[in-house]
Amino acid sequence: MAEQFPGAVLDLLEAAGDRPVFEHGDRVVTGHQLLSLVRRVTNGLRARGVRPGDGLALLLGVSPEAFAAVLAAHAVGARVVGVRPGLTAGQRAHLLAGTAFHVTDRETVTAEAVVLTLDALLTADDDGTRPRISGRPRDVARLVHTSGSTGMPKACAQTYAAMTAAWAVHPDRWPPAVRELAPRLERFLVFGTLASQVMMEYGLLALAAGGTLVADATPVLPDSLVRHRATGSVITVARLTRLVANVRERPVDLGALRALMVSGSPIDAARLREAADVLGPVVFHGYGQTETGMISMATPDDEPGTLGVPPVEVEVRDADGTPLPPGTDGELFVRTPSQGCGYWREPALSAEVFTADGWVRTRDIGHLDTQGRLRLTGRARDVIIVNANVFYAGPVERVLAGHPAVAEAYVVAAPDENTGETVHAFVVPAPGRTPRLDELRALVAADLGEDTAPTRLTLIEDVPLTPAGKPDKRALAAGG
Repeated sequence: MAEQFPGAVLDLLEAAGDRPVFEHGDRVVTGHQLLSLVRRVTNGLRARGVRPGDGLALLLGVSPEAFAAVLAAHAVGARVVGVRPGLTAGQRAHLLAGTAFHVTDRETVTAEAVVLTLDALLTADDDGTRPRISGRPRDVARLVHTSGSTGMPKACAQTYAAMTAAWAVHPDRWPPAVRELAPRLERFLVFGTLASQVMMEYGLLALAAGGTLVADATPVLPDSLVRHRATGSVITVARLTRLVANVRERPVDLGALRALMVSGSPIDAARLREAADVLGPVVFHGYGQTETGMISMATPDDEPGTLGVPPVEVEVRDADGTPLPPGTDGELFVRTPSQGCGYWREPALSAEVFTADGWVRTRDIGHLDTQGRLRLTGRARDVIIVNANVFYAGPVERVLAGHPAVAEAYVVAAPDENTGETVHAFVVPAPGRTPRLDELRALVAADLGEDTAPTRLTLIEDVPLTPAGKPDKRALAAGG
């Protein structure tokens, strides 16, 4: 039986030896030094009674010690919950429920749990031996929480077997798009928290490719990319849009930049072309979900609007569950070796998404073309019901985003006395432009039909984001 996660990561750090693997301010940490931090935190956790299966919350930022704590928590076989910044008090309490131990690098934490400061754990001895890996294949290794954009975050459970099957630290498992991406992550900018599923996954990929993680707790783009000489990072669609606008207005030297991984939401083909024009061929557009991990990825050479050929099993099904032929839109079902096994202690909700034969219902709408390339066209539940007819928000947003006066567009359902619901468009104007409702209505009506044309228009400076960095449509609807 293969050693469970994070055994392969420890091997990677051992092999790195005296090569720098992490930069934090003026500190440069080598592979052996980071492995020493992992040993100390692992020994500290075991000395304080943390055992396989125990719930352990990580309230940490981005530092070599925080990275070591993530690996150590998995080495002891805990059920790890990462707590990202920006949560409401209610969301934070929801995430922490059921965790017996809290590991933190913050000054004060009040909780009904055993609070272990990272500094105290680091006082444990470094015995120089390889940490013993205690994770059991069927145990839950981590709970990864959804963004909460449709309510309280759901905890998606991933087993140690699933984490062990993941591709990030195994070059022989890298899909073609990842093989193209990996060598570009020579200096990978990490920020926010390593509790982020995406940040951790691509951070491990960077290390496996021989790169260095470069930490910046609160990056300002493009300045942070320039200052850290970053060759790659993760970015949301909203941040990419702002980055492109900023670089157009104030050009800077981004000659070191080779890869920006866009994640979290779809990006319009026109915006991808604009980003390539301003930043060069650096945008990799990833598609995945908390429940599945990465499903597919488009490289800078792929046709804008496509998401490459999925390296995992994907079926497109109609409402009755029947697989559909290429080119026909339907709901996407996905099966991957590293996917979640369900929502923590929510069997009814799990049954809605995780099928008995191992498929995950994405609730995304799209199709595979005849070459096997994936295209997304909407979300199954992101809908507006007009005169009893269901319309997906995604296509409307893409048409609106194609207007020259629109930088970003987001659509929500608004109550309407005559039609039940109507389309309310929230639009970030392009620099120096002011979109008009009549022009946007005509554009959408011509492309998608009169019922989908927005009857309300609100201009916004920035789209509100959830703590996970995704557009917060609940906030838009509440404020509109």
